[in-house]
Amino acid sequence: MKSILITIAVSLILLTSSNLNANSLDKTPIVSAYEYQHHSQILAQKRRYMVSLPERYQVNQRRFPTLYIIDADFQFHHVSSIVKHLTRMGKLPPMIVVGIANQGDDDYLKTTTWPDGKDDAFGGAAQFHTYLKQELLPTIDAQFRTDDRKALAGYSLGGLFTLYSMMQTQTPFDAFLAMSPSAWHDGNSLPGKIEPLLKQGKITSPVFISLANEEGMGVEKLIQVFEQVAPEKLNWEYKHYPNENHFTTALPALYDGLQFLAPNYAIDGTDMLAIGDYKQVLAHFNQQQKNWAGFQFEWLTAYQFAKYLFWSKQLDEVDNVLTAVKKQFPESFANVSIQLAKGFNKKQDFKRVAQLLNGVKAEGETLPGWHKQMSIYYKSTDKPELAKQHQEQALMLAKKYALESWEVWELK
Repeated sequence: MKSILITIAVSLILLTSSNLNANSLDKTPIVSAYEYQHHSQILAQKRRYMVSLPERYQVNQRRFPTLYIIDADFQFHHVSSIVKHLTRMGKLPPMIVVGIANQGDDDYLKTTTWPDGKDDAFGGAAQFHTYLKQELLPTIDAQFRTDDRKALAGYSLGGLFTLYSMMQTQTPFDAFLAMSPSAWHDGNSLPGKIEPLLKQGKITSPVFISLANEEGMGVEKLIQVFEQVAPEKLNWEYKHYPNENHFTTALPALYDGLQFLAPNYAIDGTDMLAIGDYKQVLAHFNQQQKNWAGFQFEWLTAYQFAKYLFWSKQLDEVDNVLTAVKKQFPESFANVSIQLAKGFNKKQDFKRVAQLLNGVKAEGETLPGWHKQMSIYYKSTDKPELAKQHQEQALMLAKKYALESWEVWELK
């Protein structure tokens, strides 16, 4: 009996010790977004919203397009994650993601629908739209560096509200992603409301509509209207997901909807080789600027472009390339120069490295990547003290700008 009690006591001690060790682990939260609240005079209550900023948001004073997502408590996390993933992988320009929070099922149903003349549970869309236009969007624009591009996305009833906003004469949004919209509402009156607007050319912004393998949504009739009367110049797309249901379709539909806003944005060095010489490649990027999402050389595209110039043996054209980039994509000039310097550092062409980095010194001194390449340059040219100074500066700036961990480790 005594041995059993001793065994139990030892087990309890080990279990307690294990729990203490687990609780005392050195842990750091990974913060990807924040929730805010403000008082709405229009809705006469406090409302919440969530904000996810692009990676490198703090690096400069650049302004960004904004994607607003309805029903944020349910949708915000995966939407903001997909936007960051696509941006990091070079398939989408960086965006600020704003989650428009609803306050329970009753609030969600009320704020996303117009009156149907039968049920008071519906009918708050007009007031909610006024709140977005007059209170939430100005608040976001005042708090963060937004530009004029504002997309609205929603799923189910949120998709219905997205199309409702699209139909308003003074909507503050200029692109719409409606995933499995609840077109059944109000006796499926949505197609009849949209048809005259399409015929009159009053809908001009890009619109993406999707549907899963689901019955009773009323989306088929809506798509028929688009197919029959939408102006040829209207940029719209419909996608059907027969292998998804109403709940599983949100993720793939959102992914495709974002790609719809930035078609052919993803391009790597192999793709550039197939396009042709650097003039043709830059012409391709110029064409991208006409899309809703626009175009800049983000880190991955600049890296791939530099690789392409090396692979295609156009290094004797680097000066001409940079002149063209500075003229056509001035905000990308430093980024492209740094990525080219990275390539020349690997080739040990240090004279070229010095020319490239000194050519963007004014802006480069504020960029961690510039200091990293300067550190490599000085280390390779037997100036260890200068190399150390630039390496330390690179890491200091990375901390100051709160760069993601993957970028910090690439600087080490």
